[in-house]
Amino acid sequence: MNSSERITRFDETLIRLRSMILAGEFPVHRRLSETALADQLDISRTPLRQAMAKLVEEHLLERIETGGCRVASFSVEDIYDAIELRGILEGTAARLAAERGADHNLLHEAEEIVEQLNQTVAPQEIDFASYVSLNAQFHQVLSALAGSRVMKRELDRMTQLPLASPSAFLQGQELFPNFRESLRRAQRQHRAILSAIQSREGSRAEALAREHARLARENLEFLITASPEITKQVPGLALVSNA
Repeated sequence: MNSSERITRFDETLIRLRSMILAGEFPVHRRLSETALADQLDISRTPLRQAMAKLVEEHLLERIETGGCRVASFSVEDIYDAIELRGILEGTAARLAAERGADHNLLHEAEEIVEQLNQTVAPQEIDFASYVSLNAQFHQVLSALAGSRVMKRELDRMTQLPLASPSAFLQGQELFPNFRESLRRAQRQHRAILSAIQSREGSRAEALAREHARLARENLEFLITASPEITKQVPGLALVSNA
């Protein structure tokens, strides 16, 4: 097997194992058997261990002192705090971008993403798959607009936390009441954040970005009180102890 095949095998293993964890296929806090997992996924132990190490970095798995890994769990308060921290970081990034003056190429890229997002939430039909992808791209560019390697690194690290990323609840968004208006509201906020950055309005950009992050909290508040049929369909909620 050459190096490119090993990388592909690792990527496939990572995607499958992450999806299984987020779907709640493993009980939280129970040690995962590498042998059983390797047999179940029909892979060798090497890519499995690499995938598990990556998921430890993403905080979906945690190391056990006696060896091996187990599935992590989170309280609702953990997720609230992570969402709040993301809002603070994204708000700071937006303010710095406005005050320092963002890179023109990045601003142009952000403008194109926002325009494409407009098309995904057109009045007649929602292009949900495209919205999810473009939303992730917008937040990636937002983290870079401040021109700070420190800020981008910390935001990248922050968004790896389960249920704290900008796309955390989008996979369940179609289950929400009035989800179309929820997406359009988020898109209006995208436009407003970018406009504030372009106008060099630092305080406004920061406030808008922090308010935008709170949409995730509103979505979580709805989901934890929703019926079990809904919560089971949202990736990651199985890891929230109060869900």
